[in-house]
Amino acid sequence: MSDKSQQNDDCPEGMVKNKHGQCVMPDVTFPSLILSLNTTALFHMGELPHPETGEKLVDLDLAKNSIDTLALLQEKTQGNLDNDETQLLTNILYELKLRFVKATSSSS
Repeated sequence: MSDKSQQNDDCPEGMVKNKHGQCVMPDVTFPSLILSLNTTALFHMGELPHPETGEKLVDLDLAKNSIDTLALLQEKTQGNLDNDETQLLTNILYELKLRFVKATSSSS
């Protein structure tokens, strides 16, 4: 077991230990926000199972809302992101849009 996984064994799911040994939520970063919205969109397209039931649900309206939110972030942050953040957002949006088109065409 790695030191990092041992360090988080005593924390509730989703939390990590800070430098003082306290269980806290991980730092909020721009990439973590983008990845969270990506996960939400994938979940609503039925590509990820519900964490408790294992059931895959499809709600394309909610998936579109997450994709639209990412597109809005891309528009509003243009010129203010570093290269890695720009590339992450561009790649995720591209992939989600392709998956959304596939999901909408297969649900017709």
